[in-house]
Amino acid sequence: MEEKYNEESVKSLEWKEHIRLRPGMYIGKLGDGSSQDDGIYVLIKEIIDNGVDEYVMGFGRTIDVSIKEQKVTIRDYGRGIPLGKVIDCVSKINTGAKYDSKVFKKAVGLNGVGSKAVNALSSYFMCSPPPGFETTSISRIYSKIIVCKIAITIEGL
Repeated sequence: MEEKYNEESVKSLEWKEHIRLRPGMYIGKLGDGSSQDDGIYVLIKEIIDNGVDEYVMGFGRTIDVSIKEQKVTIRDYGRGIPLGKVIDCVSKINTGAKYDSKVFKKAVGLNGVGSKAVNALSSYFMCSPPPGFETTSISRIYSKIIVCKIAITIEGL
């Protein structure tokens, strides 16, 4: 028996649900880390790209990447995300500062999806400030965010 196509067939998903349901749209295949084109590497690259953008703009000379016990930590020494927009930048799809050339003259990432995909597809996602900075805790349904730098833990690495 054929299902009827009507108003009840149309769904609206939350941003995180959509990324998790259709990860291929955002990172290609998921994979388990055993192949060089597995999505886990795309997720890591998304965060590194943010540090590269800062570097290219002259705001940071180092990007630290650490992989220990299935936890990837990425630390750049750029400007970070403005405190009032951290939650939007990591949990509201198509949100970012790279839609014009006012602040970012050059950028690797341009569509406002990268850190959101990492957030949605990570088993643990946290932003935190560099050592020595005052922190403000902000809790959200999807993320626990302190301020600006990112550590990701992704199952299967």
